[in-house]
Amino acid sequence: MSISFQPLLPDLPFFATLLVLTLLGLAQLLVSRGRAWYRPLAASVLALLLANPIWQNDRTETLPNTLLVVDDRSESQTLGDRADLTTRTRDHILEQAANLPDITVKTLTISPDGLDDKPGTRILEAVQQAVEEIPENRLAGAVIISDGRLHDTDALKQSFKLDAPLHGLITGTDREVDRRLTLVSAPKFGIVGEEQTIRFRLDQQGRNTPLDETLRVLIKRDGEIINELPVRTGTETEIKVEIPHRGQSLFELSIASFPGELTDVNNQLIVPIDGIRENLRVLLVSGTPHPGERTWRNLLKSDASVDLVHFTILRPPDKQDSTPVNQLSLIAFPTRELFAEKINQFDLIIFDRYKRRGVLPLLYFDNIARYVREGGAILVAAGPEYADFGSLSETSLSPLLPVKPSGGILETPFKAQTTDVGRKHPVSRNLPGDVSEGLSTGPDWSPWFRVVDTDPTGGDTVMKGAGDRPLLILDRVDEGRIAVLLSDHVWLWQRGFQGGGPYLPLLRRVAHWLMKEPDLEEERLTARQDARRLIVERQSLEDSLPPLDLIAPNGDTTRHDLKQTGNGTWSAAISGLSRGLYTLKNGDLTATVIFGRGAELEYKNPLSTTDLLAPHSENTGGVTRRLIREGSASPALPTLSLMSHDRRTYAGSGWLGVLEATETKVLEVRRIPIFTGWIGLLIAFAMLAWMWRREGN
Repeated sequence: MSISFQPLLPDLPFFATLLVLTLLGLAQLLVSRGRAWYRPLAASVLALLLANPIWQNDRTETLPNTLLVVDDRSESQTLGDRADLTTRTRDHILEQAANLPDITVKTLTISPDGLDDKPGTRILEAVQQAVEEIPENRLAGAVIISDGRLHDTDALKQSFKLDAPLHGLITGTDREVDRRLTLVSAPKFGIVGEEQTIRFRLDQQGRNTPLDETLRVLIKRDGEIINELPVRTGTETEIKVEIPHRGQSLFELSIASFPGELTDVNNQLIVPIDGIRENLRVLLVSGTPHPGERTWRNLLKSDASVDLVHFTILRPPDKQDSTPVNQLSLIAFPTRELFAEKINQFDLIIFDRYKRRGVLPLLYFDNIARYVREGGAILVAAGPEYADFGSLSETSLSPLLPVKPSGGILETPFKAQTTDVGRKHPVSRNLPGDVSEGLSTGPDWSPWFRVVDTDPTGGDTVMKGAGDRPLLILDRVDEGRIAVLLSDHVWLWQRGFQGGGPYLPLLRRVAHWLMKEPDLEEERLTARQDARRLIVERQSLEDSLPPLDLIAPNGDTTRHDLKQTGNGTWSAAISGLSRGLYTLKNGDLTATVIFGRGAELEYKNPLSTTDLLAPHSENTGGVTRRLIREGSASPALPTLSLMSHDRRTYAGSGWLGVLEATETKVLEVRRIPIFTGWIGLLIAFAMLAWMWRREGN
């Protein structure tokens, strides 16, 4: 209840002047000790009536304070019995809060980190965001149930502030021990065939663990053991590993666990290194001159990762004229150097409209055939010479080539088209303007006018030409690869004839497939982590695939069906996986993948601690303590007590303090004028009559 004034006179300065004169009159009377005391009294009563006092009665309701309970379910909280103790403590705190008047609870669950965008346990950030949603002056406090391994304390050391007590209840014990491997440095990329250095550290931590001990570290590459060496604890060690191939290689370092160890997850260290070729060396041999002679040269020169060696045969040995040799400025074709001494240095050899004609002795084709079988690659960009005498089909390469010329040439306009196999093959799949992109009238490409008539003997015909004859054939020969393009009119696409065509992606894919680009493999098995799922992707030319075998870090195998997602692509999404190195098998293909790579911080030092959270709780008058004290086997669950805002400490032995509610909400306001209507009028007349009588006497 309260009394307020609402003057009846609208002219506030006039009322204030009247009030001042009344007060002055009363002061003069007191000073002079006059007897006319009734005059200022009457004036005061009149001023009181004009001031219009109002009796006000407000009915209010106390607004409850919010207690923030943080339930830490991060990766390190799954170790030992921490998760069960966290659940038990959370339920106890919720039960305690339910018995306190004017207290509501907001539970904040910290999801398992290591699979999110931000790695580690970031509780303080989450608390700050939650507090911003609570009305001002209505935060009762915060209780954090965690192992104390927070990874945002340093970042928020100065900026984290809380106008309420912050309490930390630590789930782990001070008797924990652990052994771990930590990566110090490792390259992300490495040149194939060269060694790279991995630096790591081996530590033992916790009570009663030897500070200096020698342990055996096992080293694997893509699941195969490559080395084992002794390593002393507490020291940094470096090892040399060789990058065996292009694409990713997984190097795994591991040590044995010991009895009573908190976790053996961090006894394993997985280091992915991508293998790259420093330079892809390509030998381009151009034979018969034709309008598209520089197509391949321009394409390869535009690729910064390719070192190109190009020879154009302008004067074959069978060309006889009267020009003296000493007047020729042509460079002799270095057949021995290229095809005998340095042939293995090339990743790809391209014969562009090449005709033997005595330029390259037949003996050297034996070297080229051996080069292919041992892992090399050849591209034959053929023209009319391939159907004539002296073509490459009449050399030692003939058993390796996937087509045989019939001797004819089809010279008629046609549009190149991808075959059924071609729509599944990464080289020719989804080419811009292809029918697979929804064009019902066929590829939106300009026509070609010539294709060599051949009969396929192997490989995959990914594109066809006039009369459905093979146009582009890709084949594998032992460890090597061969591609044959049976038309010399690809330059029409390059020059934009009638709109052109996708010559750049097609030729680039062909070249990089021959040089074993992993992304262009027609049979490929890969996996990647997407949030909390493992996404498995399978590339295949087959119409059906067997189930996928997934081998977990502990050796358990589960089977999963692959669903077709497009031409030649299959996938599966697998959930509910724990952190570690998984092996995938499908048919003859095997792949390895790390799941939960973001959780390294959780296991970098998994021992529970009060040191990180204690400074923040002390700044708010709260406390951070272990639930299981030293020498005790059972947790000491605290009680909650309401406390006023003027305390400096909000915790004691066995109890935690939270702020009592002080904010209120007005539900109803009743205002009644004290001197209203006839009451005020009667008082005014009475005072005037009494004053008139006194003056008359």
